[in-house]
Amino acid sequence: MSKNILSVSEIQELCKRTLIDHLGIEFIEVSYGKVIARMPVDKRTQQPMRLLHGGATMALAETVGSVGSYVMVDQSQYDVVGMEINGNHIGNTKSEYVVATATIIHKGSKTHVWDIRINDQFSNPVSVCRMTNMIIDKIRGREKK
Repeated sequence: MSKNILSVSEIQELCKRTLIDHLGIEFIEVSYGKVIARMPVDKRTQQPMRLLHGGATMALAETVGSVGSYVMVDQSQYDVVGMEINGNHIGNTKSEYVVATATIIHKGSKTHVWDIRINDQFSNPVSVCRMTNMIIDKIRGREKK
């Protein structure tokens, strides 16, 4: 178990000046085995037909799955890297935002598997995703600048 489950505000701060920040992803809940975040459906996340871009949806899914694993490990000893992600886009939306809920379905010593459901603001399903993360020894010399 992680020595320190980071708060929503600590995770949000960690994500500043990254793709996550650029896409407007906001964390709602971060707990052991579950992460919820929302992302706006706007010019940053839409394709030219003004529909939610599938790539933005996958970036949201990878974000919640990665954060979920990150808070479950001892961050002083381990890093989390994505191994595989897949998604089925089963709907689209013109709502103002979508919400991703990541739930752990396998917690091994070296891999975590996440189920990620993305719904629009009206709870209509948009995407169903599965993500596998690998837990690796801390990469030394990768300090934040």
